[in-house]
Amino acid sequence: MTMHFIKPGMLSTFQDMGRIGFQHLGVPTAGPMDRRSHQLANLLVGNPVSLASLEMTLTGPTIDFSSACCIAIAGADLSPKINDEPAAMNRPLILREGDRLSFGARVRGARAYLAIHGGYQLDPVLNSTSTYLRSAMGGYHGRALKRDDRVELNKTLSPAALSSLAQDLWNIRIYLPAPVTEQPRDRIRIIKSNQWVDFTPESCIAMLTETFRISPDSERMGYRLAGPTLSLSTPRQMISEATTFGTIQVPAGGQPIVLMADTQTTGGYPKIAYVASVDLPLLAQMVPGDHVRFESIKLENAQTLDLARTTAFERLAQTLKPIEQLITAHVI
Repeated sequence: MTMHFIKPGMLSTFQDMGRIGFQHLGVPTAGPMDRRSHQLANLLVGNPVSLASLEMTLTGPTIDFSSACCIAIAGADLSPKINDEPAAMNRPLILREGDRLSFGARVRGARAYLAIHGGYQLDPVLNSTSTYLRSAMGGYHGRALKRDDRVELNKTLSPAALSSLAQDLWNIRIYLPAPVTEQPRDRIRIIKSNQWVDFTPESCIAMLTETFRISPDSERMGYRLAGPTLSLSTPRQMISEATTFGTIQVPAGGQPIVLMADTQTTGGYPKIAYVASVDLPLLAQMVPGDHVRFESIKLENAQTLDLARTTAFERLAQTLKPIEQLITAHVI
């Protein structure tokens, strides 16, 4: 029941839904950059969304499997292959003993998610198996995967009747509701912060009309944006405040930073806005050099969108119950 990493990929880490409830102790939440794809991959293999998936960035790994299992890949299209044959995304797939999963050229997006029925054998730290690289916490020894790493699986499938299982899973029609799928947008939706009025009128206009470019100096902690300079009407010192995934800070240089999944717990820069949680997956799938534009929505609208996504996932989980039942019947 082992995954042997022949190649690790550019940045492959295990992420569950995050280390919730410890920010007051200075411990970041971490978790997947694209939570929507993480949840979808887990549901497609009959897992609860709370289990860890493998987040793969830009270049995917090459993995040999020592036993049969059920996998699903969601998120960025990194040209997945099983034994050098193209593999479908957003569907449950059966791997047999000795199969090799690999990835090729990036077609779109930045991060793909690999879920396996039953999950991975990882030791939780503060109730989470998410990897937080800066503190070497969680995941697989607190780090990104390396060549020749071996990760154990929690469950394996009986080698008997795998072809029948694979066909039965393939025959299941999977309809993904709109809130669950990636919906391309021209603009990322933001919610104005209480400090919006502290910025110059020109800065506020620029935030909603100008184009920003994601800087090469961007990663899981934050995306630095290059574009028009944003400035306060009156420069002032601020007391550090709590931050969250999606907070848009503006440091002294005037170039905004969107804090991402590995955001620090507090920050002292003024906050011009927050990215609506429903659009964080879109931002997470962008890469350095991509251009981004923003539009403002009301908090109530953002909450409605988030509720619609949550409801869609709950309904999808019920719809996909036959997948869980089929796979569970073959677990040994």
